[in-house]
Amino acid sequence: MEEQQMEMQVREVLDKLRPFLLRDGGDCELVDIEDGIVKLRLLGACGSCPSSTITLKAGIERALLEEVPGVVEVEQVF
Repeated sequence: MEEQQMEMQVREVLDKLRPFLLRDGGDCELVDIEDGIVKLRLLGACGSCPSSTITLKAGIERALLEEVPGVVEVEQVF
């Protein structure tokens, strides 16, 4: 049940961030959560943007670490 709760919370945070990604022509997809590591696939413009690592770490990861207990890191998967 705890994993499902974490996934719900992660999806809620991603939904809050999504308008900012969409505004720049991108998006993200939750691929998996494993041992507190959230695995995301960056889509659209975010997938090829040179700033995508900054978006992932400074934006998405920071928000998830602050808002979802148990998240330890965010990784990009391709």
